[in-house]
Amino acid sequence: MTDLWQVYSKPVPADGRELCTLFLQCSCITAVIGGLFYNWMFSSLEYSWHLSIAMAVSFSLLLLLTLFLVHPARCVFSMIMPTLGTKQGRKLLFSTCVMIAAVNITPNIMSNIKTILQVIQCLCKTSSDSLLNSTALLEKVSWEFGDAVQETIHSIYKPMNGHFRFSLFHNNSVIYQKMHLAGEKISREFLSVEVLVKDSIRVANRLAAGFSMLYLCFESSWYLKNYLTNLNFDNFYITEKLERLALDRRAAHLLVGSSKKLIRPTGLKLSWEEVVLCLVQAMLVTVALVLMLVVVAMDHFAFSVADTAMRKAAQFSAVPVALSIQYKAEIGIMPFLFKVFWRPSEPLLLTDFNRTYHHHLTFSSARCRISPPTPPNPSVLLVVGLLLCILYATVFLETYARRLCRGTAASFFQSWEQQRVLHLYRKLSQRHRK
Repeated sequence: MTDLWQVYSKPVPADGRELCTLFLQCSCITAVIGGLFYNWMFSSLEYSWHLSIAMAVSFSLLLLLTLFLVHPARCVFSMIMPTLGTKQGRKLLFSTCVMIAAVNITPNIMSNIKTILQVIQCLCKTSSDSLLNSTALLEKVSWEFGDAVQETIHSIYKPMNGHFRFSLFHNNSVIYQKMHLAGEKISREFLSVEVLVKDSIRVANRLAAGFSMLYLCFESSWYLKNYLTNLNFDNFYITEKLERLALDRRAAHLLVGSSKKLIRPTGLKLSWEEVVLCLVQAMLVTVALVLMLVVVAMDHFAFSVADTAMRKAAQFSAVPVALSIQYKAEIGIMPFLFKVFWRPSEPLLLTDFNRTYHHHLTFSSARCRISPPTPPNPSVLLVVGLLLCILYATVFLETYARRLCRGTAASFFQSWEQQRVLHLYRKLSQRHRK
């Protein structure tokens, strides 16, 4: 592995054997990266398969030529891998989480909301049917009551007409048609909103992913540019070359006295600035975690409401309704004569109507065809949770990723690394003399 890395990091191959080895290394790297790039475009960014294949093949050929012919490009590409453990890699992971939520969680929420609307529509239809059926009872009551009014003792007291004119609306299809049109309109509006949300998130995710990849390359190039132009940039590590130089010049005490300001690139010790940076990045990841948890909670809440509404609406009991009518008609015969002779008047009973009618109003949705609510997908939640755990891990691995970037640059430009070590040694010597 050491020999392969030396061939890969050399500016110019020494012979034909190293040239062939370098070409095979670049070919293997581009084949793996091309496959990952195709899977990323097709699965995560949801591009078409033929466009994904064309982009992956073109990108692989361009990457092969660049890595094989340009030495600094190999260095930048090698630093991109550890840079994935920094904030740019976290942006890509968060973009993946957003895309997973848009493709899986958001449609599930919309589906459960549609189930709730179907339950409401079914209850409205059932209750309207029950109310329309109750008008038939009112019609029956009105005619029976009219017949009772007509049935008097003598025809002289009989009214002209004892029936009520009760107009009923029997054309139920108009109501059903209006309710169906209203339901279809709501469904179309929800479908358009769902499509708009998914398309917006897909476009935003593609733009964010493309920007993150470009910025990832820019950050690696920026680091290499500062490494090659600024001797003080990221130069506070006790490397093997610095230790060897201090031992050769019998100045090992410089490294011991400056141990609080210098750290070893392979150690686990973090400087105060690195600790503060990790805490700030952890807070930002926590904000992203809270937003993702809100979306997941909305998914569970929508499923719970849809499931409860569907079960409870099917268990509604019928509401009993009782209609009682008490009617009594009587007439007094010459009451003034009875008053003259100081005798109580005796009224003549014409009719007595006392009946009770029973009816049941139904508000249940047991007879309707309602799509069952969709529970949250546990595999999606597992993937999102795993990605969020990786996001938190990259917060604390970012410092070590930057150290790995520095080691990569040092292996590609060893002569310049020697100058940086000499510069750091002079700074330590001047500080010690002061």
